[in-house]
Amino acid sequence: MYVVSESEQRTTKTPAGSMFGLAAPSQGSTEVSTWRVEVGADSATPVHIIDREQVWMPLSGEFEIEVEGKTGRATAGQAVIVPAGAVRQLRALGGPAEAVVAMAVGGKAMMPGSEDKIPLPWAE
Repeated sequence: MYVVSESEQRTTKTPAGSMFGLAAPSQGSTEVSTWRVEVGADSATPVHIIDREQVWMPLSGEFEIEVEGKTGRATAGQAVIVPAGAVRQLRALGGPAEAVVAMAVGGKAMMPGSEDKIPLPWAE
């Protein structure tokens, strides 16, 4: 058993928000990576693709999620399943929003139209 706490070393801050790494191979997990995300008020992630399925579980605030041109909303008590390889963007609505995200180990990000795979440091 491993108990993992958030740490400064496993936190990544971007203009849209912050990712706080939890379960990951570097922390003893072999199959699942998880992290907490804080997205600033009315901020959005870049339009991107992840090569693994992700499950977003909002903890607070409201998220607008656009996946392959379809838009939905989610709040605490809901889960959003985003398929692998789907073009996506997430936005905090009306204030900051926070979620926990789960994904199979090894996921990488890509920008639409690019083949370059970008590692997710908070999930490694």
